[in-house]
Amino acid sequence: MTALPSPALRALRDGVRARVPGAEAKFWLRVERAGTPLVEPDPEGDPAHRLVTFLWRDDPDRPATGVLLLLHTVTDRDRHAGDLTRHLMHRVEGTGAWALAHRLRADHRASYQFLPGHGGREELLRTDRLSWRSALDRAVPDPLNRACPLPSAGPRRPASVLSLPGAPPQPYAGGAVVPRGTTVAREPDGRRVWVHRPPGDAPSAVAVLLDGEMWGPVLDVGGMLDRMTADKALLPTAVLMVDSTGRRMDDLACNGAFVDWLADGLLPWAAREFAAPLRAERTVIAGQSAGGLTAAFSAFRRPDRFGLAASQSGSFWWPDDDPERETEWLTRQFAAGERRDVRLWLEVGLQEWMLLPQNRRLRNVLRARGYDVSYREFNGGHDYACWRGGLADALTALLADDDARP
Repeated sequence: MTALPSPALRALRDGVRARVPGAEAKFWLRVERAGTPLVEPDPEGDPAHRLVTFLWRDDPDRPATGVLLLLHTVTDRDRHAGDLTRHLMHRVEGTGAWALAHRLRADHRASYQFLPGHGGREELLRTDRLSWRSALDRAVPDPLNRACPLPSAGPRRPASVLSLPGAPPQPYAGGAVVPRGTTVAREPDGRRVWVHRPPGDAPSAVAVLLDGEMWGPVLDVGGMLDRMTADKALLPTAVLMVDSTGRRMDDLACNGAFVDWLADGLLPWAAREFAAPLRAERTVIAGQSAGGLTAAFSAFRRPDRFGLAASQSGSFWWPDDDPERETEWLTRQFAAGERRDVRLWLEVGLQEWMLLPQNRRLRNVLRARGYDVSYREFNGGHDYACWRGGLADALTALLADDDARP
């Protein structure tokens, strides 16, 4: 694709070349009103695609020597391959505008950031792990994107979100002001858990969310669930968000002791302290990545407590370096083990090249064994910008009233 496939940018370039008074100022005024990135018809005429042009405006007091676009999972894939060249943005001749265009399917959703550089080009193109972590620490959101940013954990800055017209709707990710439930932090058995209780009557369902340090204090999933409850899209649900900080590699690797603690420690504690019901058919465990693996494992290991499981972008390749357990261990357990009386909800992104085949194989095994499983693929990556909407859909589907289920 050429450096300037966007008609809007070609018009800017031509106006500046022709010395049209105020050409660049008028361009930025239009961009500020419309928001970024620019979304234009597909140059090949395919209505299922869009031309998406990301824009960075230079600081006139400190212009960049180069700008790297970090488009979630799309850029990561090339970073894994060791070449970020195609993610360097191009300066529009004679202006302070940097641009990079992608031809994307019209249902794409992704978070993204920019990394402006002020040194050599090679500084922006380093792909080793240490340099990549530094890049993520320094990257900034798009100041011209009008959508609500996606919060980030720790000192990292928020990310901007691209949602093309065909992307799955996320009606509860933000917006309406509704009666709020209460969220408190507790430490049962010395482990931090954020508990969100819906407003009004005692909850009639329970959701255990892994990686609770993200869903609670960073992403405010309680607000999303309160909006769902107010809209009657979700039963009143007590949410237990389990902190994985410092323990993730141990807890979220099909760890039977951890799952047993969730089943025999956390859930009874929540029943005593917060009137959370102890009903497997109304208890869902949900996780992403390694948490998605663990959510499915929890339903396999403890169906007496977890009758429902939601896995988003589950790491079903696990393990890759365990001599006692071969790769895709959990899939083989579902294939060979006694069928559990559980329902599962699986989703994975089409951009997740390292996870898509394994999720499809697990889906096939579950269906062959007669499990009640919902499965979908979204056009996105390993990204909370996608997962937050997927989590809402999963909880809605799994915790639907029995007489409302298809």
